[in-house]
Amino acid sequence: MREVWVALLAWAWMTAASAETLTLDEALATVAAPHPDRRIAESDLAVARADRDQAASLRDFRLYLEGSLATGQGDTGGWRANNIGRIVARKPLFDFGRSGQAIAAANQEVAARQTALFHVQSLRRIDIMARYFDVLLADMQYAADNEFMAVAYVSWDNAQDRFKVGQISQPELLRLEGDYQTIRERREASLQAVRSTRQRLAHALYRPGNLPTELAEPVLAGNALPLEDYETLLPWVMEKNPQVQVLQAQVAAADARIAAVRAERNPMLDAEVVGADYSRVSTTRDNISAGLLFVIPLYQGGRVDALVARERAQKEHSTAELEKLKLELADSLLSTLQEIEWLRSSARASADKQIEYRDWALERSRAEYELEMKTNLGTSMADTQVAALRRKQVDYQLALALARLEALSGGNLPPVEGIAK
Repeated sequence: MREVWVALLAWAWMTAASAETLTLDEALATVAAPHPDRRIAESDLAVARADRDQAASLRDFRLYLEGSLATGQGDTGGWRANNIGRIVARKPLFDFGRSGQAIAAANQEVAARQTALFHVQSLRRIDIMARYFDVLLADMQYAADNEFMAVAYVSWDNAQDRFKVGQISQPELLRLEGDYQTIRERREASLQAVRSTRQRLAHALYRPGNLPTELAEPVLAGNALPLEDYETLLPWVMEKNPQVQVLQAQVAAADARIAAVRAERNPMLDAEVVGADYSRVSTTRDNISAGLLFVIPLYQGGRVDALVARERAQKEHSTAELEKLKLELADSLLSTLQEIEWLRSSARASADKQIEYRDWALERSRAEYELEMKTNLGTSMADTQVAALRRKQVDYQLALALARLEALSGGNLPPVEGIAK
């Protein structure tokens, strides 16, 4: 009786009428939600944009107030105030590469962070799909395990009556009870998965505490999408992959930073306008002046060389990461294509045959049950559910593999008839 109540409570929880049915499209629409992964990528982009604004500010017009309070002793003896107040306006005219290269480096970093944000969105899309499919599979697994448990319980319950009249031995009764307890344990684990997969989906959607109850079966039309072969896709992936583009931008940014640091040895030319007032009158002092300031660095110690060495090391690090990534992408592309081929050819055909056989076996068991020849109808129904579960697993695994392939390609796969640049 307790098992019946547990099953009823689980069914009531899974089919609560208060919640709306969630579709896969609705779930994927939450990619733009302020999930922590997205906010981290957005904050990195904001930092890169702020660095770009800071680099651009090197060319800005500057206005500042200078002042000094002083006293001094002149030729006539005695101490006299020598206070100065100045308003200075200064505009850099030429810095011979300093600001230009700094801005170029900052622009490359912004491009890298924008691409990284796009990649985070692709990864979130895959994660939401995976969590959505996990819920559907957990529900199907629970339904099958619940059916198996019901069959095992009936067998054990009937065996107790047969044991009482001496039709079976105690070891046989214990075996049936052990089978029931094993299946019951598996069913309890399935029930827990029903709850835990929904929580993971809620977190992927960034709706913590708002667990979805009912999910609509998705229409996976993209599973039939034709694909180019490995040799055709490989150069496409190397060009379009977001992680490759991020590292390429970082390498370009390192080159620009090296050029900007080296430009520290170049001259600088600024225009300056000054308005001033002095407490001590002098013919050598101008109340209003304008001119050009020309600065030529003669010696800066080892600072420039040290900065260049640092940027070179950073560039080498990014270059090595890029080469390593390309090797990993080649492996990932091949394994993903092989997985898709296996799912489309072998796995899907095998699952379809299992469904065909289980449907036939179910009909046979139903006929035998009606003729009271056998009582294995419940087991056949559970086996049919397991076969359907396997078919859904293949469909969902194929959809995820295609989504990963699309993410590797920067969200845009080439048409089969050729790569469109």
